[in-house]
Amino acid sequence: MKISRFANFIYTLLFILISIIMVIPVLFVVIISLSSERSIALNGYAFIPAEFSLSAYSYLWQVSGFIGRAFFNSLFITVAGTILGLFIVIPYGYALSLREFRHRNFFTVFAIIPMLFSGGLVASYMVNTQIYHLANTYLSLLLPIACSSFYIFISRTWFSTSLPHELIDAGRIDGATELQIFSGLVLPLAKPLIATIGLFFTFGYWNSWYEALLYIDSNHTDLYTLQYMLISIERQVSSLAKNEQYLGVDSLTSLPTDSVRMAIVVVIVIPITMAFPFFQKYLISGLTMGALKD
Repeated sequence: MKISRFANFIYTLLFILISIIMVIPVLFVVIISLSSERSIALNGYAFIPAEFSLSAYSYLWQVSGFIGRAFFNSLFITVAGTILGLFIVIPYGYALSLREFRHRNFFTVFAIIPMLFSGGLVASYMVNTQIYHLANTYLSLLLPIACSSFYIFISRTWFSTSLPHELIDAGRIDGATELQIFSGLVLPLAKPLIATIGLFFTFGYWNSWYEALLYIDSNHTDLYTLQYMLISIERQVSSLAKNEQYLGVDSLTSLPTDSVRMAIVVVIVIPITMAFPFFQKYLISGLTMGALKD
């Protein structure tokens, strides 16, 4: 269907407006991070600050040991969690898409239950801390969100609609094992799906802070993530005073509180923003493939 010039103009104008609305908050955060604490205290937040300053980034450089450790934790958890999540979700969804899998109905229901019913925060906390003893470990930041029923059903739908099952049958006829078929035939064709689910996991782990709030106490600052550190600053700047020996500063009186919060947000956003273009091509095809079937 051909779109008229007027409609095309309206759509273009609408998407430009939406893009500006989405970019403005990010730009505002960057501007605040470059504002002096004095100008923020006197004039509040402004797109054109009365005084520019790099004091927030200078402070982050002073505490680079603490920030660097938190950055490493976020990076490690994101990479390890994404790999672990893909290792669980992709094979699970592929198995559910196979008509020959005898118990696929049982495992489908098994995956649906967590989407409809949850054990609750108290139950999950008790299981993770009292039974599995995951408190104050990297596993407490990895395992609770390593498996998603939603991602499993996205995978199952993609494999059911976009994967040519005749190719699987041909592999079986040639004598290939199920593992050989999955690793040699299925996975190369599933790159768009893997990239899409992988990007979802990457966003989820990189932005996750709630698990650190639940399972990491103040005696294990070496396990703090960037996101949890930001939340701690937002809730109470004085929480950093407990870690002066790690921060390498004499007091927090010189801390540019508002601008440093925004500077940490910039530090958090930049890596994930740089990673997105590498996933973009596969993300679009992964979301659209399987939507229609002839």
